[in-house]
Amino acid sequence: MCIRDRSHITRYLYLINKMELTPLLIVFAVATLIIGVGFHKIEEGHVGVYFRGGALLTGTTEPGYHWMFPFITSYDNVQVTVQTDKVTNIPCGTSGGVLIFFDKVEVVNRLRKDDVWNTISNYNTAYDKTWIFDKIHHEINQFCSKNTLEDVYITKFDSLDEYLVMALQNDCNKWAPGIEIISIRVTKPRIPANIAENYEKMEIEKTNLKIAQEQQKVAATNAQTKSKQATIYAQMEADVSN
Repeated sequence: MCIRDRSHITRYLYLINKMELTPLLIVFAVATLIIGVGFHKIEEGHVGVYFRGGALLTGTTEPGYHWMFPFITSYDNVQVTVQTDKVTNIPCGTSGGVLIFFDKVEVVNRLRKDDVWNTISNYNTAYDKTWIFDKIHHEINQFCSKNTLEDVYITKFDSLDEYLVMALQNDCNKWAPGIEIISIRVTKPRIPANIAENYEKMEIEKTNLKIAQEQQKVAATNAQTKSKQATIYAQMEADVSN
């Protein structure tokens, strides 16, 4: 056999070996990809929930690295520490028909870890849209519709946050007991410019009136002091004369 024939055989054997190894390499690459894609991290302060085919799987996972079947299983991080949801640009109409806007309402809340699975199974991972964002809009509008602009803007504004905490927590206790409403902060509503100017004028007049009243009190006190001093001096002169 000539050297040329030997080179052809060697090349042929190399090709055969390559063809045999290629499927193994493909299997190895696919397996590595599946294992790598299946690894994921649950952040600190969260628990993991899992879905397969759109259905919520039983149980949750703690913070750290975990593995799942990729492509057919998905996961979400669900926060279980204190968080603040900001509900913005809330329009509402008062009982007198005046349209006003609350620029921001901050709701400090927490989802208890033991109730994560039940809450997600009932309301999915966007549970806060139902019980915080939409609920704040509803309760603000209920409050406005039952009160005048004077009540909403001044008289009852300082109690609005407490009203909202009670309203949200009562409904959560009934329908989503895992949600804890800790506190609510409400910004002063925006009212029509002409009405705002009138309120500013009223505040200025009230301030001036209080200043005038305080000045009158000071003047009256000074007058009483001078009168008492005069009485004392007169009594002292009378005692000296006697």
